[in-house]
Amino acid sequence: MSGTDYTYDGEGQFFPYFIVTLTSFVTIPVTYSLLKPSKELESTATRISSEFSPEHADLVEKQRKKQKRRERRIKRAIVSLIGWSVIAGMIYLIIVTAQNVPKIWDPYDVLGVSRSASEKEIKRHYRKLSLTQHPDKRREDLERNITADAINDHWVEVTKAFKALTDEEVRNNYIQFGHPDGKQSFSIGIALPQWLVSEESGKYVLLMYALALGVILPYTVGKWWYGTQRMTKEKILIASAGNLFREYDNDQGESGVVGALSSGEEFNDVLAGHKADNGLAKLEQKVLSPETGALVLGALSRKDRQKLDELEDSRRRKVLTLLWAYLGRVELEDETLNEEKYEVAPIALKLNEGYTSIALAYGSTKAVLAAYHTSQLLIQSLRPGASPLEQLPHFTPAVAHAAEAERSRSHLSIQEFMHLPVAERKARVVAPGLLSGSQYTQALAVASQIPVLHVEKPFFKVVGERFVTPSSLVQFVVKARFIPPGSTNVPEVNPKDLLDIDPDEGDVAAITGRKDDRSGQKPIQPPLAHAPYYARDHAPKWHIFLADSKQGRIAVPPFTFSTFDKPILDESGKPTYNVQTLKMQFGAPPQPGAYTFVMHMICDSYIGMDSKMEVTLNVEDASKAEEVEEEGEISEPDEDTIAGQMRTLKSGGAPAPKKRRGVDDDSSDGSDTEGDVESESETDTDTSDEE
Repeated sequence: MSGTDYTYDGEGQFFPYFIVTLTSFVTIPVTYSLLKPSKELESTATRISSEFSPEHADLVEKQRKKQKRRERRIKRAIVSLIGWSVIAGMIYLIIVTAQNVPKIWDPYDVLGVSRSASEKEIKRHYRKLSLTQHPDKRREDLERNITADAINDHWVEVTKAFKALTDEEVRNNYIQFGHPDGKQSFSIGIALPQWLVSEESGKYVLLMYALALGVILPYTVGKWWYGTQRMTKEKILIASAGNLFREYDNDQGESGVVGALSSGEEFNDVLAGHKADNGLAKLEQKVLSPETGALVLGALSRKDRQKLDELEDSRRRKVLTLLWAYLGRVELEDETLNEEKYEVAPIALKLNEGYTSIALAYGSTKAVLAAYHTSQLLIQSLRPGASPLEQLPHFTPAVAHAAEAERSRSHLSIQEFMHLPVAERKARVVAPGLLSGSQYTQALAVASQIPVLHVEKPFFKVVGERFVTPSSLVQFVVKARFIPPGSTNVPEVNPKDLLDIDPDEGDVAAITGRKDDRSGQKPIQPPLAHAPYYARDHAPKWHIFLADSKQGRIAVPPFTFSTFDKPILDESGKPTYNVQTLKMQFGAPPQPGAYTFVMHMICDSYIGMDSKMEVTLNVEDASKAEEVEEEGEISEPDEDTIAGQMRTLKSGGAPAPKKRRGVDDDSSDGSDTEGDVESESETDTDTSDEE
């Protein structure tokens, strides 16, 4: 997966210049479906163990099964089965059909003589045949199906065979063309059914060809072509991408992104026909009333509420209200509306990928973060500004508020909640009207399985170099570990695991961070996201990018990681705390200096588990790297030193004649000569010390 091409202008911003390549060390695993390998991560990952069943779990499961039926490729399977059946039938006909091998005309066989017979013997035998086989001598036998025509035809063949062996001209025809009559005509036929070539079926055959070539083929090709032209690379409609572009705003937050997503044309299939108006009044009353929709109203800004009220398109108005009902977990008391509520969320998440691409094109850090955070909200079914604790089973806003008793402005993350003392943590949420003991246990069981990627060490490097030089290909390496919330006895990081050893020269796969499928290593996936309200299986992804905090712009576009190179859990299901290596490549700025960026690492599936830290890229002048390289070189010792003599004995060769350095031989000034002597002296001294 490639990102956008950028380069740094030396004043705090990157411009298009170099190619960015995703290097996540691993390849995507595949499982085999009915007709071709499935590359969906959701089909290969494990799940977080949980006994929690949300309200309307049957509707959520219904939507999941509906999506799986679409992915089964039933139509393709039926067509493939029919095709293989036709091929099997043709093979059977080939086996059982008798083969008609044409018999080569042979005058010796016709006359019944051997090939060694002389001309005299052939004439004698021909006269004998004329006494019995001549039409005047032979009689018809209808019981044996011997007619006059058959007798005449047989005698004609006998006469031809006789002439082919005795007459010079006829014999030449036989030798040259294989027949006494000379060159014969032949015909080639195609094995077609009789009804297809009969005169009565001619007009129907023409009609069939006209339909196949004039209607079916153009329709099929056109449908395929215009189908591909209607979609973007994010698999959303071109019309939807245009709507998202018009709705885009650099300054809008998550609620504004949700409003923009409601403009997608994909929702037309969900709310086709009269569905756009059915239940709209009841839906708005439930979502926007202070009694039942207080949480949604608290998340909506005045601008967002005004935009919703001014919408005239009933379809989009209903889509937007359904999205807010889903994010606010509002009970609509109508099975149809509840089902539509869960159906629109996955469509909105797919549209959000297109919105993210638009935000990346503009390069605004705020807009990109808003898009990524909207993805988290859609997967977890939470409104903007909700407590991260509401991602846990049974945690309602009231329970989350009780858990955050000492927080007045900021929310408590799941990691912070799990690090509270056991007694205090339980006392805050286990109480009448809050959680029971079993509900509390279920929530902790899920929290302790959530994969939280903790950054241990980020750094920049250039493969094979000690320094980063201008315009070089830089690797940004992130060393991180999966540490679930509430983990105890976490081992210290081995310092060796924080190093990044340069690969062998020529090992392109290792240099770029890509693992070869032939290496035998299987990619490691985290468990599927715990999202009981989201009507799809979703594999979590981590987005890492560098931003310029002063300008609020993206410096290096995001790299996405969904698989890793080391096991996350052991065979018993416990965390391994292995150090994972994530790499991203980009071009260094063209000017030396220290460039400070803000690294963002965003998980698209969980709220409150993002990482943010400053990193500094030191770009050294190219001359410094050359000086270091020269200092690192060791000259060969002179043969008159101990080191030189040992080297000569080790190599087994005769010492090379030492070049005399007389005054007359010096063509340069004394400083150069002194410099050479001094350099050799230093080398000799160093070598002697080593010896």
